[in-house]
Amino acid sequence: MAEPTASHFLAERSRSVDASGIRKVFDLAATLKDPINLSIGQPDYDVPEAVRQAAVDALQNRKNGYTVTQGIPELRERIVAELEAECGLKAPVLVTSGVSGGILLSLMALLNPGDEVVLGDPYFVIYKHAVKLVGGVPKLVDTYPDFRCHADRFEAAITPRTKMLVVATPSNPTGVVLNRDELAQAAELATRHNLILVVDEIYNQLTYDEPCPPPLPFAPERTLLLRGFSKSYGMTGLRLGYAAGPKWLIEEMTKLQQYTFVCAPSIVQYAGLAAMDADITGHVADYRKKRDLVAGKLSGAFAFAHPGGGFYVFPKVPAKFPNAMAFVEAAIAKNVLIIPGSGFSNRDTHFRLSYATSNDKLERGCEILSKIADAQL
Repeated sequence: MAEPTASHFLAERSRSVDASGIRKVFDLAATLKDPINLSIGQPDYDVPEAVRQAAVDALQNRKNGYTVTQGIPELRERIVAELEAECGLKAPVLVTSGVSGGILLSLMALLNPGDEVVLGDPYFVIYKHAVKLVGGVPKLVDTYPDFRCHADRFEAAITPRTKMLVVATPSNPTGVVLNRDELAQAAELATRHNLILVVDEIYNQLTYDEPCPPPLPFAPERTLLLRGFSKSYGMTGLRLGYAAGPKWLIEEMTKLQQYTFVCAPSIVQYAGLAAMDADITGHVADYRKKRDLVAGKLSGAFAFAHPGGGFYVFPKVPAKFPNAMAFVEAAIAKNVLIIPGSGFSNRDTHFRLSYATSNDKLERGCEILSKIADAQL
């Protein structure tokens, strides 16, 4: 009998997902001792005490069983009320296992095999691969060099097979925050071409110049808003997010959650309710300073779009390097860990730096990167 082999058993959907670029970075980094890690995609601050205590209390009070699929009523009602205050309209809500859970449920609900999803390049890594996993086709729109939502470029990518248009604000990996005009144009495109507009706002509370404009009012009948608790409250491993949008779509996603995720983690939902009362303005102020520190340190050596939110910057590597991976390898050789842009893009010309770490590491890391760019190291 033949030995089992991956090529025989693995589904095409699994083999279509390529993590080799980022995996190579972490393989290179595995030999580093106490690296200056500027790659991590999570806050360096802890979950607020009241949020931790709410999770402990929920567990002690035996609130650890299944919840209703759509999420505990207290949390959903609070989210609906806050969205109404922000947007001036009531939208049905589904509590999800992180924003990633909301992404997958929306794709499962909307895409037939061969349906297309238009999204900007660079992109959050899950979108391209999750679209493929459900049988869809990602259509990438080049947004270089400013990484903004250029309606004409997005419209050129729309075909009769297009079902969804996806934007993220603030963006991972670029940190760019879309303005009202860009969101209005995206909504107009979705309306004119009969698409669903998905707006990923996982970093919406981490903005440093202007807040994210609320996207729902532009086309509420076809806009799906995805938000979460992971980044703002340091709850990345607790897996809590929510989706708000048209009633028919939220109901379909709820049905699919019943047969996949079942429900968001029960005790974490109670923690999320407490998080909505937590004050994170101090963290936002700290990260604004980190953003300014990094932008100041890198501005002489690199070109980049000024990040307005999140905790990333996406600089272009100097022309003397053949590609971003070569620059990343040079940085890793000097004990600085960053991510090549090819992990987020069809291009390999930029790298992602996360400033979710100590100011000391940011200063030392940016100095090393600038010296590599100037051929001083």
